[in-house]
Amino acid sequence: MSEQEQKPVGILEDDQTEVVTDGVHHFSSDEKWTKPEDPAILEQLEWFRDQKLGLMMHWGIYSQIGLVESWALIDEDEEWSRNEVDWDVSSAELKQQYFDLNKSFNPLRFQPDQWADLAKESGFKYLIFTTKHHDGYCMWDTKTTDYRVTGPESPYKDHKYADITKHVFDAFRDKGLAIAAYFSKADWHTPYYWPEGMERSEYTRRGPSYDPAQHPELWEKFVQFTHEQMMELLTDYGRIDILWLDAGWVRDGGKIPQDIRLGELVDRARETQPWLLSADRTVGGAYENYITPEQTIPEKVMDVPWESCITLGSAFSFRYEDTYKSLREVVHILLEIVAKGGNLALNIAPQPDGRLPKGAVQTLKELGTWMETYSEAIYGTRICAPYFGAGFAFTCKGNSVYAAHLYEDENVSIHADLLIPYTDKQIHRVTLLSTGEELVYEQKDAGILVRIPSSITEEQAPPAHIFKLEY
Repeated sequence: MSEQEQKPVGILEDDQTEVVTDGVHHFSSDEKWTKPEDPAILEQLEWFRDQKLGLMMHWGIYSQIGLVESWALIDEDEEWSRNEVDWDVSSAELKQQYFDLNKSFNPLRFQPDQWADLAKESGFKYLIFTTKHHDGYCMWDTKTTDYRVTGPESPYKDHKYADITKHVFDAFRDKGLAIAAYFSKADWHTPYYWPEGMERSEYTRRGPSYDPAQHPELWEKFVQFTHEQMMELLTDYGRIDILWLDAGWVRDGGKIPQDIRLGELVDRARETQPWLLSADRTVGGAYENYITPEQTIPEKVMDVPWESCITLGSAFSFRYEDTYKSLREVVHILLEIVAKGGNLALNIAPQPDGRLPKGAVQTLKELGTWMETYSEAIYGTRICAPYFGAGFAFTCKGNSVYAAHLYEDENVSIHADLLIPYTDKQIHRVTLLSTGEELVYEQKDAGILVRIPSSITEEQAPPAHIFKLEY
């Protein structure tokens, strides 16, 4: 993934379209989504669609330098990925300095229980945690490589929380949150993908530095390496609900076919974790169980499982002196996504010392307070017309429709009479969700005219008023 400043990208229409632009993934068309046949996976997808709000966390050695995660290693992407590199080194020196960050990553203030407490209080239902990004650095105690947080060169290797992934997963599970293991299918550190002496010092590209078809024995080593890493996570780290796979260019097809035989691995993992969802981004087919827009919200409603990953700060990785979205911005993003049928995976990037940035924590706590009041209109809902537009977002559940009226800023006037553009069903009661107060209303051809109580007409405009329409 990449910086928020990069332009959002759109729907991936075919296998020939580039799957990544400036580090940001395109996303698969809902028309090409493949409905699973396995009843256990279908049931798990309905569970997933109920959750609505996930916490994504990008954390790794890159947090120390405040740059985009991994992508600065790629000469092919230097124009945008190195635009914040302000020291005078060559490309080869930069890569070596980046890879050597494993020798200084020492998050002594990491407290996984505090992370989990905040996530629970903020209304999140599941966690997506980066076990390994494209740079190949492993945030768990893998047996496949020394390039890991518990490795011999890591100053953190003897800490009680050294197996970071284990302690994060355990802490979040203890709070009732589901677990998604983010895993990059590319690995720019292993010699099975970038052989020593080749691309690490020469011109680097996203893919392998060799053609797998011409070196099948080397590619098979990479496949086995990748399978072993993923199976460690899927067998030794407790219940995993979602395998969240990045690096969509690693696929069977495209300019350089990179078949890692993912189906073989997922089918094997499902022998012990039959509920496991696979989010193989942009690849389509049986193992992209849900669609993953990145830093963008689809223009239209998608009545298939999907999730937009959007940053709370300016980027997926930690930035020094970053700015964070306000509660109003986050609520509006959430309401639009849910009204269009998706989940929001809100990304927060921990600091290199293991703490969460104060600005991010403040917004998350405010979100938790908001969700305590309005969660009924979020969790477990589904799409209903007129969906989203004209300042309204709609969801439904049971015999209720939830109409959220969005206010752009706190200074917007709150009018006593408000026309809710809902005409689908005959309504017999309207209440204000924040108070449960029953409202005076009139059902008209153009919608439902409600009278907002005078007790709240003088207050500053909240992010939204949500009305419960019962039929």
